[in-house]
Amino acid sequence: MQSYDYAHRQGIEDISWEHFAQLSAELAQRLGDAGVEVIVGIAKTGLFPATAVACHLRCEFYPVRVTRRVNDLVTYDQPVWKVDVSPEVEGKTVAVIDEMADSGETLALVAGRVQTLGATKVITASLISHSWANPAPDVITLVSDAFVIFPWGRRVYEHGQWPYNPELVEALALQGISPTELEW
Repeated sequence: MQSYDYAHRQGIEDISWEHFAQLSAELAQRLGDAGVEVIVGIAKTGLFPATAVACHLRCEFYPVRVTRRVNDLVTYDQPVWKVDVSPEVEGKTVAVIDEMADSGETLALVAGRVQTLGATKVITASLISHSWANPAPDVITLVSDAFVIFPWGRRVYEHGQWPYNPELVEALALQGISPTELEW
């Protein structure tokens, strides 16, 4: 399965802010029980759960940026480094967190870099993972092969208005659904 191949998703998994908070708390508990000392969050949207978990665990947090996108448009076939991992991970148990594991490549890439910088243990984690993610994250709060809609991805601000996110509209259209049919 290719990343962003929305035509082959099975249904919709619509995540509310409340559900996001529950999933983040569950992720924090599982990572806290694993002795995580440092959180590395993958920007952009992986920072939402990574920040929540770091706050819940009261531990250090470092963002990284690895992406296939430029100006929110998929541009690269493989993830590209934009912001590197902090050397502060050395000698620590580190959780690398993203909101979604689609292919699994981005989490694996960042985890490898964290390991190279001397972390004693690296745990990959995501709120949600597709079943085809390979490698799958070590810690997942929800496995779903649906098209996942996060609360921060529903609308965008452009030209003084808040239309539905064009990527969301396109993905829903592939399933024969209009965003106006959803309850938000």
